[in-house]
Amino acid sequence: MIKRRLFMAGLAMASQAVALRALAGEGAPNLDLLVAGPDGEQTSRWGNACALALSPGFPGSPNIISQPVGGLDGVTGANRLDALVVPDGKTAAILPGAALFAWMTGDDRVHFDPTRWAPVMGGTNSGVLVARLGTAQPSPAALRGFGTLRLAADSPQSADLAALLGLQCLDVPTAPTFGLRGADPKTHAFIAGEVDAVFLCGEGVLADLAPLSANGGVPVFCIGQIDPSGAVTDDPVLPGVPDLMTFRAAGSVTAAAASLDSAFAAAAAAARLDFFMVLPKLTDPSAVAAWRLAALTAVQSPALQAAASASSVTLQSADGTAANLAALNLSANDQADLQSFIAQRFGQQAG
Repeated sequence: MIKRRLFMAGLAMASQAVALRALAGEGAPNLDLLVAGPDGEQTSRWGNACALALSPGFPGSPNIISQPVGGLDGVTGANRLDALVVPDGKTAAILPGAALFAWMTGDDRVHFDPTRWAPVMGGTNSGVLVARLGTAQPSPAALRGFGTLRLAADSPQSADLAALLGLQCLDVPTAPTFGLRGADPKTHAFIAGEVDAVFLCGEGVLADLAPLSANGGVPVFCIGQIDPSGAVTDDPVLPGVPDLMTFRAAGSVTAAAASLDSAFAAAAAAARLDFFMVLPKLTDPSAVAAWRLAALTAVQSPALQAAASASSVTLQSADGTAANLAALNLSANDQADLQSFIAQRFGQQAG
């Protein structure tokens, strides 16, 4: 639903494009924005909006030209960023969080390393597990009471990885029903009684939550937000819903479950990042500083604020985006535990 509202917000912002281009000084060369996704889709729309909002933050208000590349998961665009973009400060890239799941899960298409990019800005969304608990209060014990929790899911290489890892961190046996991409098919499966729980993540979570709540769904835990220090904080979109670790504090778990805590934090960061803008590795620090200064102006612009508000997205400057990306920098042991968990639990479905 919110994707459609974002489209309408994009139409409103388009009227500002002519004015911004008129502001561009004759001596201000164009800048480029590589968009990791198809033209007209979600990341592309954010790219266009961010380009307009960033322009006034540079001397001479240069035009920032969007260049869409590749598919929805952002992998092709991310590969292009690492392989072909010259780190001269003239080209930034905007990517979806989906590209990070491909990197985390060892997708053989991946030839990029997001932990080496220089963050500029981003936008975070919300993620929440919703379960049919009946009269039981939300708790780890209530989830274990299902015996095996049937979870609606897309694939292990999607935002649902955060839910799969989160439930593992709670010692909740889970039987995912894969192939349910997006809120609508998951909601249909929940209402039909085919699954016990749904993980909602992305733009417009509150709108997607409404039909689940009307059919016995209860928000159980969320993935929270993250501050520039890297600490997990409450999600303002989901007041009163605890983040996973706060929720887990109500009970005890095995050491094997706790070994996936770092992997969960990484998956939560990837799920949380609706979009993020970066510069390639080795970009000159002065160029990085110029983009980040422009981003400080951009995240305060009325048009971008309006689009973010309509989409239930929280805009972040470089520090907040960097904190999310830092969570992906797993140790060798944590990476091995994650790969083992995926291979043992999901096998071929992880591809």
